[in-house]
Amino acid sequence: MNRVFRMSYIKSVRERYLQVPKPEKSRILNELQKICRLNRHYAAWKIRQGHYERDAVKKKRRKARLYSPRVLEVVQKVWQAAGYPWSVRLKEILRLWKPWIDQRFRLSREEDQRLQRISPRTMDRALREAKIKNRRRIYGRTKPGTLLRHQIPIRTEFRDVRDPGWLESDLVSHSGPCAAGEFIYSLNLTDIVSGWTETRAMMGKFERNVLDGLEEMRRGFPFDLRGLDADNGSEFINDKVLKYCRQRDIEFTRSRPNKKDDNAHIEQKNWTHVRKLLGWDRYDTSEALRTINDLYANELRLYMNLYQPSVKLLKVVRRGSRLRRVYDRPQTPLDRLITLVKNSPTIHPDKIEALVALRSQLDPFVLSVVIETKLTKIWALARHRPEQLPKKSDPLEGVSSVEKQVLRAIAAVQGIRVYVRPKKNAPIVEVRHG
Repeated sequence: MNRVFRMSYIKSVRERYLQVPKPEKSRILNELQKICRLNRHYAAWKIRQGHYERDAVKKKRRKARLYSPRVLEVVQKVWQAAGYPWSVRLKEILRLWKPWIDQRFRLSREEDQRLQRISPRTMDRALREAKIKNRRRIYGRTKPGTLLRHQIPIRTEFRDVRDPGWLESDLVSHSGPCAAGEFIYSLNLTDIVSGWTETRAMMGKFERNVLDGLEEMRRGFPFDLRGLDADNGSEFINDKVLKYCRQRDIEFTRSRPNKKDDNAHIEQKNWTHVRKLLGWDRYDTSEALRTINDLYANELRLYMNLYQPSVKLLKVVRRGSRLRRVYDRPQTPLDRLITLVKNSPTIHPDKIEALVALRSQLDPFVLSVVIETKLTKIWALARHRPEQLPKKSDPLEGVSSVEKQVLRAIAAVQGIRVYVRPKKNAPIVEVRHG
Protein backbone atom coordinates (compact mmCIF):
# COMPACT_ATOMS: atom_id res chain seq x y z
CA MET A 1 0.00 0.00 0.00
CA ASN A 2 1.47 3.31 -1.07
CA ARG A 3 1.61 6.36 1.15
CA VAL A 4 -1.04 8.38 -0.74
CA PHE A 5 -3.67 5.65 -0.49
CA ARG A 6 -2.83 5.09 3.20
CA MET A 7 -3.29 8.78 4.10
CA SER A 8 -6.57 9.02 2.18
CA TYR A 9 -7.88 5.89 3.88
CA ILE A 10 -6.97 7.19 7.35
CA LYS A 11 -8.68 10.50 6.55
CA SER A 12 -11.86 8.71 5.51
CA VAL A 13 -11.90 6.60 8.67
CA ARG A 14 -11.16 9.53 10.99
CA GLU A 15 -14.65 11.13 10.86
CA ARG A 16 -16.35 7.83 11.64
CA TYR A 17 -13.84 7.05 14.41
CA LEU A 18 -14.48 10.30 16.26
CA GLN A 19 -18.26 9.84 16.33
CA VAL A 20 -18.65 6.22 17.47
CA PRO A 21 -18.49 4.97 21.10
CA LYS A 22 -15.39 3.37 22.59
CA PRO A 23 -16.13 -0.33 21.73
CA GLU A 24 -16.66 0.61 18.09
CA LYS A 25 -13.39 2.60 18.09
CA SER A 26 -11.52 -0.53 19.07
CA ARG A 27 -12.99 -2.40 16.09
CA ILE A 28 -12.04 0.43 13.72
CA LEU A 29 -8.47 0.40 15.03
CA ASN A 30 -8.25 -3.35 14.47
CA GLU A 31 -9.41 -2.85 10.89
CA LEU A 32 -6.96 0.02 10.29
CA GLN A 33 -4.12 -1.99 11.79
CA LYS A 34 -4.75 -4.91 9.44
CA ILE A 35 -5.25 -2.96 6.26
CA CYS A 36 -2.41 -0.42 6.67
CA ARG A 37 -0.12 -2.74 8.66
CA LEU A 38 0.53 -0.17 11.37
CA ASN A 39 1.46 -0.42 15.01
CA ARG A 40 -1.66 -0.04 17.12
CA HIS A 41 -0.41 2.93 19.15
CA TYR A 42 0.83 4.65 16.02
CA ALA A 43 -2.50 3.99 14.26
CA ALA A 44 -4.44 5.51 17.19
CA TRP A 45 -2.17 8.55 17.22
CA LYS A 46 -2.37 8.94 13.45
CA ILE A 47 -6.16 8.76 13.35
CA ARG A 48 -6.46 11.41 16.08
CA GLN A 49 -3.81 13.69 14.63
CA GLY A 50 -6.09 15.63 12.32
CA HIS A 51 -8.77 16.19 14.95
CA TYR A 52 -7.17 19.47 16.08
CA GLU A 53 -6.39 22.25 13.66
CA ARG A 54 -2.70 23.06 13.53
CA ASP A 55 -3.13 26.78 13.92
CA ALA A 56 -5.46 26.42 16.88
CA VAL A 57 -3.91 27.34 20.23
CA LYS A 58 -4.31 24.70 22.90
CA LYS A 59 -5.61 26.03 26.15
CA LYS A 60 -3.40 25.16 29.09
CA ARG A 61 -5.29 23.35 31.78
CA ARG A 62 -5.07 25.19 35.08
CA LYS A 63 -5.64 23.53 38.37
CA ALA A 64 -7.67 25.25 41.00
CA ARG A 65 -5.44 26.91 43.64
CA LEU A 66 -5.60 24.71 46.73
CA TYR A 67 -3.50 26.88 49.06
CA SER A 68 -4.36 30.52 49.48
CA PRO A 69 -1.68 33.27 49.46
CA ARG A 70 -2.24 33.64 53.21
CA VAL A 71 -1.26 30.00 53.87
CA LEU A 72 1.83 30.27 51.66
CA GLU A 73 2.79 33.51 53.39
CA VAL A 74 2.66 31.77 56.78
CA VAL A 75 4.80 28.94 55.40
CA GLN A 76 7.43 31.43 54.23
CA LYS A 77 7.47 33.33 57.54
CA VAL A 78 7.85 30.12 59.56
CA TRP A 79 10.57 28.98 57.15
CA GLN A 80 12.49 32.23 57.71
CA ALA A 81 12.01 32.16 61.49
CA ALA A 82 13.19 28.53 61.63
CA GLY A 83 16.44 29.33 59.83
CA TYR A 84 15.54 28.17 56.28
CA PRO A 85 15.20 24.41 56.96
CA TRP A 86 14.68 21.59 54.46
CA SER A 87 11.02 21.10 53.48
CA VAL A 88 10.77 17.71 55.23
CA ARG A 89 11.99 19.31 58.45
CA LEU A 90 9.74 22.32 57.83
CA LYS A 91 6.74 19.98 57.73
CA GLU A 92 7.57 18.80 61.26
CA ILE A 93 8.22 22.38 62.39
CA LEU A 94 4.71 23.39 61.30
CA ARG A 95 3.34 20.66 63.56
CA LEU A 96 5.71 21.37 66.47
CA TRP A 97 5.22 25.15 66.36
CA LYS A 98 1.44 25.01 65.89
CA PRO A 99 0.52 26.60 69.29
CA TRP A 100 2.69 29.64 68.55
CA ILE A 101 1.57 29.82 64.89
CA ASP A 102 -2.06 30.00 66.06
CA GLN A 103 -1.26 32.83 68.47
CA ARG A 104 0.74 34.85 65.96
CA PHE A 105 -1.13 34.49 62.64
CA ARG A 106 -4.80 33.84 63.63
CA LEU A 107 -5.64 31.53 60.75
CA SER A 108 -9.16 30.36 60.02
CA ARG A 109 -10.11 26.75 60.59
CA GLU A 110 -9.91 25.93 56.88
CA GLU A 111 -6.54 27.69 56.49
CA ASP A 112 -5.17 25.86 59.53
CA GLN A 113 -6.22 22.49 58.08
CA ARG A 114 -4.61 23.35 54.76
CA LEU A 115 -1.42 24.44 56.51
CA GLN A 116 -1.11 21.13 58.35
CA ARG A 117 -1.82 19.15 55.16
CA ILE A 118 0.62 20.93 52.87
CA SER A 119 3.25 18.58 51.45
CA PRO A 120 7.03 19.16 51.40
CA ARG A 121 7.03 19.20 47.60
CA THR A 122 4.42 21.98 47.53
CA MET A 123 6.48 24.00 50.00
CA ASP A 124 9.54 23.55 47.76
CA ARG A 125 7.64 25.03 44.82
CA ALA A 126 6.29 27.91 46.90
CA LEU A 127 9.73 28.76 48.32
CA ARG A 128 11.73 28.28 45.11
CA GLU A 129 12.43 31.98 44.48
CA ALA A 130 13.18 32.71 48.13
CA LYS A 131 15.64 29.81 48.29
CA ILE A 132 17.65 31.18 45.37
CA LYS A 133 18.22 34.42 47.29
CA ASN A 134 19.51 32.66 50.42
CA ARG A 135 22.27 30.47 49.00
CA ARG A 136 25.52 30.58 50.95
CA ARG A 137 28.86 28.83 50.79
CA ILE A 138 31.17 27.60 53.54
CA TYR A 139 34.81 26.76 54.13
CA GLY A 140 36.95 25.53 57.02
CA ARG A 141 40.51 26.05 58.24
CA THR A 142 41.97 23.78 60.94
CA LYS A 143 45.31 22.02 60.71
CA PRO A 144 46.22 18.57 62.07
CA GLY A 145 48.47 18.07 65.06
CA THR A 146 51.03 15.35 65.75
CA LEU A 147 51.16 14.84 69.54
CA LEU A 148 50.27 11.54 71.24
CA ARG A 149 48.68 10.02 68.13
CA HIS A 150 49.94 6.56 68.98
CA GLN A 151 48.06 6.64 72.32
CA ILE A 152 44.70 7.56 70.82
CA PRO A 153 43.01 4.83 68.71
CA ILE A 154 41.62 5.61 65.26
CA ARG A 155 37.92 5.03 64.65
CA THR A 156 37.15 4.42 60.98
CA GLU A 157 33.98 2.32 61.10
CA PHE A 158 30.50 3.76 61.57
CA ARG A 159 29.65 3.84 65.26
CA ASP A 160 26.26 2.14 65.58
CA VAL A 161 25.38 3.32 69.10
CA ARG A 162 21.93 3.21 70.66
CA ASP A 163 22.46 5.32 73.80
CA PRO A 164 23.29 9.05 73.94
CA GLY A 165 26.64 10.24 75.21
CA TRP A 166 28.88 9.38 72.24
CA LEU A 167 30.08 12.72 70.88
CA GLU A 168 31.95 14.06 67.89
CA SER A 169 33.98 17.26 68.25
CA ASP A 170 35.51 19.81 65.91
CA LEU A 171 36.89 23.34 65.86
CA VAL A 172 35.70 26.02 63.43
CA SER A 173 38.04 28.95 62.85
CA HIS A 174 36.90 32.55 62.44
CA SER A 175 40.12 33.89 60.95
CA GLY A 176 38.70 35.43 57.80
CA PRO A 177 41.15 35.79 54.90
CA CYS A 178 44.15 36.08 57.25
CA ALA A 179 45.23 33.49 59.82
CA ALA A 180 47.86 35.73 61.48
CA GLY A 181 47.65 36.50 65.18
CA GLU A 182 45.00 35.32 67.61
CA PHE A 183 41.39 34.97 66.60
CA ILE A 184 38.25 33.21 67.79
CA TYR A 185 37.43 29.53 67.31
CA SER A 186 34.07 27.81 67.82
CA LEU A 187 34.30 24.50 69.67
CA ASN A 188 31.46 22.22 68.53
CA LEU A 189 30.20 19.02 70.20
CA THR A 190 27.30 16.91 68.91
CA ASP A 191 25.73 13.67 70.11
CA ILE A 192 25.49 10.94 67.46
CA VAL A 193 22.19 9.42 68.65
CA SER A 194 20.09 12.45 69.59
CA GLY A 195 21.79 15.22 67.62
CA TRP A 196 22.04 17.41 70.75
CA THR A 197 24.69 20.05 70.04
CA GLU A 198 26.62 22.41 72.30
CA THR A 199 28.94 25.18 71.06
CA ARG A 200 31.35 27.56 72.77
CA ALA A 201 33.72 30.23 71.44
CA MET A 202 37.30 30.66 72.62
CA MET A 203 40.22 32.93 71.77
CA GLY A 204 42.91 30.76 70.21
CA LYS A 205 43.01 26.97 70.24
CA PHE A 206 45.07 26.54 73.40
CA GLU A 207 44.80 23.37 75.47
CA ARG A 208 43.39 25.20 78.49
CA ASN A 209 40.67 26.88 76.41
CA VAL A 210 39.61 23.54 74.95
CA LEU A 211 39.44 21.93 78.40
CA ASP A 212 37.41 24.81 79.83
CA GLY A 213 35.01 24.62 76.90
CA LEU A 214 34.64 20.83 77.22
CA GLU A 215 33.91 21.05 80.93
CA GLU A 216 31.37 23.86 80.50
CA MET A 217 29.54 22.03 77.72
CA ARG A 218 29.65 18.72 79.60
CA ARG A 219 27.51 20.26 82.33
CA GLY A 220 25.01 21.45 79.71
CA PHE A 221 24.31 18.02 78.21
CA PRO A 222 21.23 16.27 79.70
CA PHE A 223 23.12 12.95 79.72
CA ASP A 224 26.50 11.53 80.74
CA LEU A 225 29.42 11.63 78.33
CA ARG A 226 30.66 8.19 77.31
CA GLY A 227 32.85 8.81 74.27
CA LEU A 228 34.55 11.64 72.40
CA ASP A 229 35.75 11.39 68.80
CA ALA A 230 37.92 14.22 67.43
CA ASP A 231 40.03 15.01 64.40
CA ASN A 232 43.85 15.12 64.42
CA GLY A 233 44.23 18.78 65.38
CA SER A 234 46.71 19.66 68.10
CA GLU A 235 43.92 21.29 70.11
CA PHE A 236 42.53 17.77 70.79
CA ILE A 237 45.53 15.49 70.39
CA ASN A 238 47.46 16.51 73.49
CA ASP A 239 48.24 15.16 76.93
CA LYS A 240 45.76 17.35 78.83
CA VAL A 241 42.68 16.35 76.81
CA LEU A 242 43.72 12.69 76.94
CA LYS A 243 44.14 12.89 80.72
CA TYR A 244 40.80 14.73 81.06
CA CYS A 245 38.95 11.94 79.23
CA ARG A 246 40.66 9.15 81.18
CA GLN A 247 39.86 10.72 84.54
CA ARG A 248 36.15 10.92 83.63
CA ASP A 249 35.99 7.47 82.00
CA ILE A 250 35.35 8.94 78.53
CA GLU A 251 36.51 6.85 75.57
CA PHE A 252 38.71 9.12 73.45
CA THR A 253 39.20 8.28 69.75
CA ARG A 254 40.30 10.14 66.64
CA SER A 255 39.52 10.05 62.93
CA ARG A 256 41.89 9.38 60.06
CA PRO A 257 43.87 12.40 58.83
CA ASN A 258 42.16 14.30 56.01
CA LYS A 259 39.05 12.07 56.17
CA LYS A 260 36.12 14.32 57.06
CA ASP A 261 33.61 11.53 56.44
CA ASP A 262 34.78 9.86 59.66
CA ASN A 263 33.19 12.78 61.54
CA ALA A 264 30.21 13.39 59.27
CA HIS A 265 27.82 14.32 62.09
CA ILE A 266 29.90 17.19 63.44
CA GLU A 267 30.81 18.43 59.96
CA GLN A 268 27.11 18.92 59.25
CA LYS A 269 26.61 20.75 62.56
CA ASN A 270 29.56 23.02 61.78
CA TRP A 271 27.43 24.46 58.98
CA THR A 272 24.02 24.67 60.68
CA HIS A 273 25.22 25.84 64.11
CA VAL A 274 28.29 27.97 63.26
CA ARG A 275 29.19 28.79 59.68
CA LYS A 276 25.63 29.50 58.52
CA LEU A 277 25.28 32.08 61.30
CA LEU A 278 28.72 33.71 61.61
CA GLY A 279 29.90 33.24 58.03
CA TRP A 280 33.63 33.30 57.32
CA ASP A 281 34.64 36.76 58.57
CA ARG A 282 37.37 37.40 61.13
CA TYR A 283 36.52 37.81 64.83
CA ASP A 284 39.44 38.55 67.15
CA THR A 285 38.25 40.89 69.92
CA SER A 286 37.21 40.18 73.50
CA GLU A 287 33.88 41.93 72.89
CA ALA A 288 33.13 39.60 69.96
CA LEU A 289 34.09 36.62 72.15
CA ARG A 290 31.62 37.65 74.89
CA THR A 291 28.83 38.35 72.41
CA ILE A 292 29.27 35.06 70.54
CA ASN A 293 29.33 33.03 73.76
CA ASP A 294 26.25 34.85 75.00
CA LEU A 295 24.46 33.63 71.87
CA TYR A 296 25.86 30.09 71.97
CA ALA A 297 25.10 29.41 75.64
CA ASN A 298 21.57 30.83 75.74
CA GLU A 299 19.11 31.39 72.89
CA LEU A 300 20.84 29.43 70.13
CA ARG A 301 21.33 26.37 72.34
CA LEU A 302 17.63 26.23 73.27
CA TYR A 303 16.43 27.10 69.78
CA MET A 304 18.41 24.35 68.04
CA ASN A 305 17.90 21.56 70.57
CA LEU A 306 14.28 22.19 71.55
CA TYR A 307 12.59 23.55 68.41
CA GLN A 308 14.65 22.44 65.38
CA PRO A 309 13.87 18.90 64.14
CA SER A 310 16.48 16.95 62.20
CA VAL A 311 16.48 13.70 60.24
CA LYS A 312 18.81 10.72 60.45
CA LEU A 313 19.89 8.58 57.52
CA LEU A 314 18.53 5.03 57.84
CA LYS A 315 19.76 3.40 54.65
CA VAL A 316 20.76 4.00 51.04
CA VAL A 317 18.86 2.10 48.35
CA ARG A 318 20.38 1.69 44.89
CA ARG A 319 18.04 1.64 41.89
CA GLY A 320 20.06 1.18 38.75
CA SER A 321 22.52 4.05 38.59
CA ARG A 322 20.70 6.15 41.18
CA LEU A 323 21.00 6.19 44.96
CA ARG A 324 17.95 6.89 47.10
CA ARG A 325 18.49 7.93 50.70
CA VAL A 326 15.88 6.89 53.25
CA TYR A 327 15.55 9.06 56.38
CA ASP A 328 13.59 8.62 59.58
CA ARG A 329 10.85 10.95 60.80
CA PRO A 330 12.10 14.46 61.67
CA GLN A 331 12.52 14.94 65.42
CA THR A 332 14.12 17.50 67.68
CA PRO A 333 17.07 16.38 69.84
CA LEU A 334 14.86 16.76 72.90
CA ASP A 335 12.15 14.50 71.43
CA ARG A 336 14.75 11.84 70.61
CA LEU A 337 15.95 11.91 74.22
CA ILE A 338 12.36 11.65 75.49
CA THR A 339 11.87 8.39 73.57
CA LEU A 340 15.12 6.98 75.04
CA VAL A 341 14.82 8.19 78.64
CA LYS A 342 13.23 4.96 79.94
CA ASN A 343 15.75 2.60 78.37
CA SER A 344 18.98 4.59 78.69
CA PRO A 345 20.73 4.89 82.08
CA THR A 346 22.92 7.76 80.87
CA ILE A 347 20.03 10.25 80.48
CA HIS A 348 19.07 12.50 83.41
CA PRO A 349 15.23 12.41 83.70
CA ASP A 350 15.11 15.54 85.89
CA LYS A 351 16.91 17.59 83.22
CA ILE A 352 14.59 16.23 80.49
CA GLU A 353 11.49 17.23 82.50
CA ALA A 354 12.87 20.71 83.06
CA LEU A 355 13.59 21.11 79.33
CA VAL A 356 10.10 19.94 78.37
CA ALA A 357 8.57 22.48 80.75
CA LEU A 358 10.86 25.18 79.39
CA ARG A 359 9.87 24.41 75.79
CA SER A 360 6.19 24.92 76.59
CA GLN A 361 6.94 28.36 78.06
CA LEU A 362 9.24 29.81 75.41
CA ASP A 363 8.13 31.18 72.04
CA PRO A 364 10.33 30.04 69.10
CA PHE A 365 9.41 33.17 67.12
CA VAL A 366 10.70 35.38 69.95
CA LEU A 367 13.87 33.28 70.16
CA SER A 368 14.37 33.73 66.43
CA VAL A 369 14.10 37.52 66.74
CA VAL A 370 16.54 37.60 69.68
CA ILE A 371 19.03 35.43 67.77
CA GLU A 372 18.79 37.71 64.74
CA THR A 373 19.35 40.78 66.95
CA LYS A 374 22.44 39.28 68.57
CA LEU A 375 23.79 38.16 65.20
CA THR A 376 23.47 41.72 63.94
CA LYS A 377 25.66 42.88 66.83
CA ILE A 378 28.16 40.11 66.15
CA TRP A 379 28.38 40.93 62.43
CA ALA A 380 29.18 44.54 63.31
CA LEU A 381 32.27 43.32 65.22
CA ALA A 382 33.71 41.39 62.26
CA ARG A 383 36.72 42.51 60.25
CA HIS A 384 35.82 42.57 56.58
CA ARG A 385 38.45 44.73 54.85
CA PRO A 386 42.11 43.73 54.35
CA GLU A 387 43.36 46.95 55.95
CA GLN A 388 41.62 45.97 59.19
CA LEU A 389 43.59 42.72 59.47
CA PRO A 390 46.83 42.52 61.48
CA LYS A 391 49.97 42.83 59.38
CA LYS A 392 52.54 40.06 59.37
CA SER A 393 55.87 41.10 60.84
CA ASP A 394 59.25 39.79 59.74
CA PRO A 395 61.33 38.80 62.82
CA LEU A 396 64.53 39.32 60.81
CA GLU A 397 63.65 42.76 59.52
CA GLY A 398 66.79 44.89 59.32
CA VAL A 399 69.15 41.92 58.95
CA SER A 400 71.21 41.66 55.74
CA SER A 401 70.56 38.86 53.26
CA VAL A 402 73.88 37.16 54.02
CA GLU A 403 73.13 37.17 57.75
CA LYS A 404 69.65 35.80 57.06
CA GLN A 405 71.11 32.86 55.15
CA VAL A 406 73.49 32.09 58.02
CA LEU A 407 70.68 32.31 60.57
CA ARG A 408 68.41 30.04 58.54
CA ALA A 409 71.18 27.45 58.23
CA ILE A 410 71.78 27.54 61.99
CA ALA A 411 68.06 27.39 62.78
CA ALA A 412 67.72 24.29 60.59
CA VAL A 413 69.72 22.33 63.15
CA GLN A 414 67.42 20.85 65.80
CA GLY A 415 67.81 22.15 69.32
CA ILE A 416 69.69 25.29 68.28
CA ARG A 417 68.28 28.70 69.18
CA VAL A 418 69.67 31.93 67.73
CA TYR A 419 69.04 35.34 69.28
CA VAL A 420 69.42 38.38 67.01
CA ARG A 421 69.34 42.08 67.84
CA PRO A 422 68.99 43.62 64.32
CA LYS A 423 69.13 47.26 65.44
CA LYS A 424 70.46 49.16 68.41
CA ASN A 425 68.02 49.17 71.35
CA ALA A 426 65.65 46.89 69.34
CA PRO A 427 63.87 43.96 71.04
CA ILE A 428 65.61 40.60 70.86
CA VAL A 429 64.33 38.40 68.04
CA GLU A 430 64.25 34.66 68.77
CA VAL A 431 64.61 32.32 65.82
CA ARG A 432 63.51 28.73 66.52
CA HIS A 433 63.69 25.59 64.46
CA GLY A 434 60.59 25.18 62.20
